[in-house]
Amino acid sequence: MDDCLLIAGRRFSSRLIVGTGKYASVELTERAIDASGAEIVTVALRRVDLADKSSGSLMALLRRKPWLLLPNTAGCYTADEAVRTLRLARELGIAELVKLEVIGDPKTLYPDNEQTVQAARMLVKEGFVVLPYCTDDPIVCRKLEDAGCAAVMPLAASIGSGLGIQNKHTLSIIVEHAKVPVIVDAGVGTASDAAVAMELGCDGVLMNTAIAHATDPVRMAVAMRQAVEAGRNARLAGRMPQARYANASSPTAGLIE
Repeated sequence: MDDCLLIAGRRFSSRLIVGTGKYASVELTERAIDASGAEIVTVALRRVDLADKSSGSLMALLRRKPWLLLPNTAGCYTADEAVRTLRLARELGIAELVKLEVIGDPKTLYPDNEQTVQAARMLVKEGFVVLPYCTDDPIVCRKLEDAGCAAVMPLAASIGSGLGIQNKHTLSIIVEHAKVPVIVDAGVGTASDAAVAMELGCDGVLMNTAIAHATDPVRMAVAMRQAVEAGRNARLAGRMPQARYANASSPTAGLIE
């Protein structure tokens, strides 16, 4: 079936985007990402030595794999800081598609929506293809879309919390009105969370900790891949109507008495 994720004119067969942090080793990182089937992987520009191309380094792995690199601005707390970070990535030749992340609070890691919108406008004007991390706020998502972002990436819950989707209602509203892909970013803890996001109509899911901190990251990566696919198929299939009372599975006409 031709059901690809389309971002700024680029087609991806996988709707799962994964991170590269928090793994026990680079070797485990590779095995888990391979198992996830992800085509896009994100890396924190401020937490990785981009110049380290030595054998066994994360950058060496990322350079030899076919994954599309999605540099992100994790750790940035102002719009100017985030923009400077991505300009550096562009100079290094790795900023085709970028994940914008401007944090407003070091404890909750909630995004600063005002600074995020400001940075998004600046980056879009400079020709970046911007995927912004934001709260699950329909108004903020609309402002980011109006700013020219190629997708919106509302959180399901706090980064690294594993709490799953905390507000299905607002995510549904965002999906209903967005004209760009909606990709859930942050808070996913297990496969059922990913499936729910897709069943709600989201176009993709981005995760890191849920896979990296699982007891068996490789097996969890497989589970997440299958959950995203199952949730997407369920959304396209159209779920049955919900009813307050039971409805017999077998027809009552022609019952033997």
